Amino acid sequence: MADEHDRLPQWDLNGVFPGLESPEFENGFEGAVKAIDELVAVFDDREIAQRPSAPIRPEDIKTFDYVILAFDSVLRQTITLNAYIQSFVTTDSRNAPAQARLSELQGQTLRLKLLGTRLTAWIGSLDIKGLMEKSNLARNHELMLRQNQIRARHLMPPDAEELAAELNLSGGTAWEKLHGDFTSQMMVEVELEGEKRSLPMSEVRNLAWSPDRQARRRGFEAEIKAWEQARLPITAALNGIKGEVNSLVRRRGWDSALDVALFEANIDRPTFDAMMNCAEESFSDFRRYLHLKAGALGLDRLAWFDIEAPVGSTPRSWSFAEAADFIIEQFATYSGRLSGLAQRAFEQHWIDAEPRPGKRDGAFCMWIRQDESRILSNFKPAYDGMSTLAHELGHAYHNLNLAPRTIFQRSTPMTLAETASIFCETLVQQAVLSRADPDEQLFILGEVLAGACAVVVDITSRFRFEKNVFERRWKRELSAEELCELMLQAQRETYGDGLDPEVLHPYMWAVKPHYYSPSRSFYNFPYMFGLLFGLGLFAQYRDDPDKFRSRYDDLLSSTGLALAPDLAAQFGFDLRSEGFWRASLDVVREDIHRFEGLIRQRSPQLQG
Repeated sequence: MADEHDRLPQWDLNGVFPGLESPEFENGFEGAVKAIDELVAVFDDREIAQRPSAPIRPEDIKTFDYVILAFDSVLRQTITLNAYIQSFVTTDSRNAPAQARLSELQGQTLRLKLLGTRLTAWIGSLDIKGLMEKSNLARNHELMLRQNQIRARHLMPPDAEELAAELNLSGGTAWEKLHGDFTSQMMVEVELEGEKRSLPMSEVRNLAWSPDRQARRRGFEAEIKAWEQARLPITAALNGIKGEVNSLVRRRGWDSALDVALFEANIDRPTFDAMMNCAEESFSDFRRYLHLKAGALGLDRLAWFDIEAPVGSTPRSWSFAEAADFIIEQFATYSGRLSGLAQRAFEQHWIDAEPRPGKRDGAFCMWIRQDESRILSNFKPAYDGMSTLAHELGHAYHNLNLAPRTIFQRSTPMTLAETASIFCETLVQQAVLSRADPDEQLFILGEVLAGACAVVVDITSRFRFEKNVFERRWKRELSAEELCELMLQAQRETYGDGLDPEVLHPYMWAVKPHYYSPSRSFYNFPYMFGLLFGLGLFAQYRDDPDKFRSRYDDLLSSTGLALAPDLAAQFGFDLRSEGFWRASLDVVREDIHRFEGLIRQRSPQLQG
């Protein structure tokens, strides 16, 4: 039996509610429903809906101030309830009572979504300049007002918006739920060390980090076989979601789902194009890295299942306790506030780290209330497991800085949501590298570059795949075979000769949950934005730590208050310039050069 000290923790939410069947939870649920009822009555009484444009009246100012604060209060209650229920569903999708309460809550939050649409339409009819002149609350919500005026121009008639919201529960949201529940319960037959075992998909995918190539190959082959057998419902889910999104894009007068995604990401097309152009420019550098890694592993070419393979001798193992101590120590080199947040997260059991059947794969951080978050991970005792914890704790630190804001002010776009996580991950990475011997440095740089390759090269492949799916979905549904071919095409275009073209991953469209959110199309390029923006910020921190510290928390607190280019300008970055993105990618190129030097030092025969 594992020592208590080494057991992976599960998160604790007893301080929120004692349990799903507790009187406290029931009172909280009923209280939220009552608060929604009261908010509906306020909207009806004050006629919050689309109206003819007119000059601002004194009663409009009072109504705006009252409604925003009332809405904020209700949203806080429902966000806490949702996060609490999700804590059960995401760790055990077979938990029927939790699934039932989640469905019940979704029915109630649908009413809030409809109120949000009414608020958008009402704001669209207001003279927001006049409103901001007379309301301090309005001035503090300028971005929300301006963005909602644009959204208002893309609203369907009220009855159509109401119908779309209602149908979404049995449409896109239901397809999303199917994908999450179905894939989290998949068990995969795999042979390891001569023994056939049935493992959760998350554990099988973790074999990609094994130093044993046969284990990696067997895990990959078993995974592909499992996706092949499971593809029917997943194909239906993807077609259903992309079809629904396309229909709403057309009805609301947008040119494409990408235009909606860019708007919601708070960036414009010039910023996006500059970033993507520089990403494509860097593919040759990443292919060089992949060739170097293949040589270091004694291979002619990497197969897909070799991408995450460790380079060098067996790396140091990091237990969860060791990872926690190291993260707290390194966060303290930045500030006591950051290390205090991490210590609190570990001591108060904010983290669910144990892989187990029914639990979602991957990792995420969710805000639950005030300055509290909860983190899901599937921890493995290696550098990558520790790095993932540092990354997710960065999100928790971001949430800490957003705590004083209203819900409308803290609505951070995905492009800026990675800002603190990349910074914290890099902080830990640099500390490990500074203490490591050359062989461990080689291993860590291999991990870092594999991550960068995923965020730049693989993310581009995922973006191209999704763009093609949206374009073709206008005409008809796509078969699983077509989806696989589109995925392979995107991988060939981006990885090029860096990988064996005969051993790619045709089912990445089934693996990644990001494709299955009807409200978050193109949930891919923001990760690249976050990495490169975060690297640029970390470079500034190294250049002038004191100046950086004096502004960084304010930046994190302001990610919902301004467009991304405007926030970047505060740090002297021009996001519409390819020079910014190229400079951030230069940091990755430096790591590739360092990686190459370590490989040459370790294996001189690879020179030339």
